[in-house]
Amino acid sequence: MKPLKVKASITLDEDVYEKAKLLAEEDDRSLSSHINLLLCDRIRAWEEEKKQKEK
Repeated sequence: MKPLKVKASITLDEDVYEKAKLLAEEDDRSLSSHINLLLCDRIRAWEEEKKQKEK
């Protein structure tokens, strides 16, 4: 079963939007999918940092 999705509206700086759009196109992804991937990567890194600090 696919994970549930939630719609969210965000505001981006114009230059960030344009560059993110280019990166998404390079990976043959939608902008939404690319932003989701970037956030997942950052969340994973944050969780790892938290685990390291707790040791």
